[in-house]
Amino acid sequence: MKPLYATLLLMAMVTMSYAQGTAPVIPLYPDGVINSKPTPATYVEATSADTHISKVSIPTITPFYPEKGKANGTAVIICPGGGYSILASGHEGYAVAKEFNKIGIIAFVLKYRLPSDEIMVDKAIGPLQDAQTAIMIVRKNAAGWGIDPAKIGILGFSAGGHLASTAETHFNKPVIDNKGISVRPDFAVLAYPVITFGDEAHKGSRVNLIGKTPTQEQIDLYSNEKQVTADTPPTFIMQATDDGGVPVQNSVMMYEALLKAKVKTEMHLFQAGGHGFGLINPKSPELWFTWCASWLKTNGF
Repeated sequence: MKPLYATLLLMAMVTMSYAQGTAPVIPLYPDGVINSKPTPATYVEATSADTHISKVSIPTITPFYPEKGKANGTAVIICPGGGYSILASGHEGYAVAKEFNKIGIIAFVLKYRLPSDEIMVDKAIGPLQDAQTAIMIVRKNAAGWGIDPAKIGILGFSAGGHLASTAETHFNKPVIDNKGISVRPDFAVLAYPVITFGDEAHKGSRVNLIGKTPTQEQIDLYSNEKQVTADTPPTFIMQATDDGGVPVQNSVMMYEALLKAKVKTEMHLFQAGGHGFGLINPKSPELWFTWCASWLKTNGF
């Protein structure tokens, strides 16, 4: 597919989505998936009854638009979690996108490749390539899609939070040909995120991304609390302190790193709630999304 034709196709698909209220899927790599090997016949994408997606080889974004006339120009790319082994795309993707639509924000749910030596040349950079490509596509097409190119954020849950925090701290080292387009998100939302690959790591996420015997350099590179700088975008963080999946220290370390770098940040820690609850914490009457919406408004998004 020719590059110009591919761009026009992407714009047409999302314009149709806006007009018709549908949500067509947009491939990230219409000219061929980068950093890929031939997909084995046994490596077949599957979606479970609870909308968990596995074995992704063709990454995409699915757009969700607010009702016509309600969009405010802000967009967010949503990265579902799942330990870098599945994507919990229902309650950590599509449901969240619809909430953003209610406050005028255009949402794109990212179906990113899960790190695998079967389908990737370098599995450690595969998910980040997909996140950076999604940001590039949205920014490149911002004008046609009614988006302010300076108001494009990223949100991630759990391992998707690791991906989002990697995107917000590694943007100055693109792992794609970004064609001169910035891949820096303008804001980030981290929901019970995996942040560190050090002592408080979620071991499954670390093994899946960088293997069982990573070097100290790899561990440090993907410990995103160590990658924060003054150029890291404003960041909202949410987690429950009794999280049994990802130690709450992940959020705390990221928050402290952001404070040290003088980055605008806000963190909310629930007393209880566990891990993986998505929009609604069953142990609290408070809605973290309401806090997040207020924070976005405060910061001009």
